[in-house]
Amino acid sequence: MTRPPLLLALLALLAGCASAPDDESPAAARWQPRPGVAWQWQLSGRLDTSVDVPVYDIDGFDQPKATVSALHAKGRKVICYLSTGAYEDWRPDAKKFPKSVLGKGNGWDGERWLDIRRTDVLEPLMAARIDMCHDKGFDAVEPDNMDGYKNRTGFPLKAADQLRYNRLIAKLAHDRGMSVGLKNDLDQIPQLVGDFDFAVNEQCAQYGECADLTPFVKAGKAVFHVEYELPTSRFCADSRRLKLSSMLKKYELGAWRRAC
Repeated sequence: MTRPPLLLALLALLAGCASAPDDESPAAARWQPRPGVAWQWQLSGRLDTSVDVPVYDIDGFDQPKATVSALHAKGRKVICYLSTGAYEDWRPDAKKFPKSVLGKGNGWDGERWLDIRRTDVLEPLMAARIDMCHDKGFDAVEPDNMDGYKNRTGFPLKAADQLRYNRLIAKLAHDRGMSVGLKNDLDQIPQLVGDFDFAVNEQCAQYGECADLTPFVKAGKAVFHVEYELPTSRFCADSRRLKLSSMLKKYELGAWRRAC
């Protein structure tokens, strides 16, 4: 029996709807940490996996796939810490960075700012680093040193250079199905909140800047926040009001923590 063209079109449309997943967009598949979720941030010392929190942020180079898997087995999400805006002379890929992209020191031993305008050089290097995070099973990336344009880097970096580079890093993570956080860079939050899945901030309470992170919270995105020099009595009440995920840490970012 010959079916009318209109009926055939309707059947095809229904078949397509039935076979399509509920949401095929990469954004829907990514982990989205919500405001107020508790976390642990440890970048030095022997990793303590006994802290009872749903999110861990650990060093991407130092920690093996087995550690990520073990944390997943305990129901935790795991963030991969990487420096994307500064060179670190002890990393295994350090020799791949040409001298032409290395700027002034950023205040930490062995680290130098990168010329983020040179995406021709830096994009493949950062893509390889994020591939490493992906291959180890990390859920997200914490790219560090994302505000070089506000510092004395040795390069004439502009705000537009930083926006372009930060969005590149976000895209590299998203292309691999991973979430990504905006580290500090408070001035560009209005332009970048839509490109990032969460924020990571240091010392916004000490400098009276925590309200600047409100766009992330309003977007339903976590703000992972630490203070180093203020007692919890000086910032936890405001952190709870602002729905920040706050804790007190020591500068070396070992296992010790005091959460709000």
